[in-house]
Amino acid sequence: MPPDLAIVIVSWNVRALLLDCLESVHADLAGSGLDAQVYVVDNASADGTPHAVRERFPQVRLLESGRNLGFAAGNNVALRALGFQDRPAPNPDGPRAVFLLNPDTLVQPGAIRALVDALFDLPRAGLVAAQLQYGDGAFQHSGFRFPGLWQLVFDLYPLPNRLRARLAESALNGRYPRRLYEAGAPFPVEHTLGATMMARREALETAGLFDEAYFMYVEEIDWHRRIRRAGWEIYVVPAAHVVHLEGRSTRQVRPESQFNLWSSRFRYFAKAYSPLKLALARLLVRGGMRWATVKARRAARRGDIDPAARDALIAAYRRIAAL
Repeated sequence: MPPDLAIVIVSWNVRALLLDCLESVHADLAGSGLDAQVYVVDNASADGTPHAVRERFPQVRLLESGRNLGFAAGNNVALRALGFQDRPAPNPDGPRAVFLLNPDTLVQPGAIRALVDALFDLPRAGLVAAQLQYGDGAFQHSGFRFPGLWQLVFDLYPLPNRLRARLAESALNGRYPRRLYEAGAPFPVEHTLGATMMARREALETAGLFDEAYFMYVEEIDWHRRIRRAGWEIYVVPAAHVVHLEGRSTRQVRPESQFNLWSSRFRYFAKAYSPLKLALARLLVRGGMRWATVKARRAARRGDIDPAARDALIAAYRRIAAL
């Protein structure tokens, strides 16, 4: 019989975070009653991650990619090892579900079981995600609407504080009301944050794997879009709690991360937007990069960043504007 669950974690140079994450995963699995196997895909970390995983968690299946493949291709390494294919195809010997988990997370007791139960109790659920919180305990949104032009305005431009505070949690900014999280029952969303994504085997069979042209960022939004187009629904499960320490790998290369983010967003826009909407998005981003350049120069004058960091950021903003 196929196992109940495969848990996949892609890691790059975050050894300490990964080990804490694995500790939390195994602690939660111990009382879950689930038949589960944990996979770590190491993207050529230079911090001793593979050795540490073998030493501390010999039961984990370690897959070493040999180079930094990014999030999409890194997850695909494990998904292919589990028998799933790039394009829609049956995989009857695969696990009933696959849980894709970021290494900068801490799974809270009962979370994995709550996700599995919700995934199979909701007949059309193709993917479910946990209720997230930041490391200090603050609330973090877990589910979102697909990105629109208003979200670009929020991301890129200065708005009056009162207006920003009023609209930041609104549907215009892609958010769902907090009352849905507080109600405690699973609720449908258009896409979830990529930190915790548990997909049903049949959804993977019908949607295929991640688009590897996304090196980092937005790949989960593209994937959710394909899952939904295949007829599946996506839910946030407030009963499943996971702490998300957020973005530790990407902070290591901030200017390059900025470029990766916007390269991925433009790839998604080209797939999902009409020609007119795409043209408007380009105009908004170009204007936003000009504003970001002004902010970087001001930050350097204040001494908040050094000239080298300023120049690296401005170079990244110019590359983004040229996209």
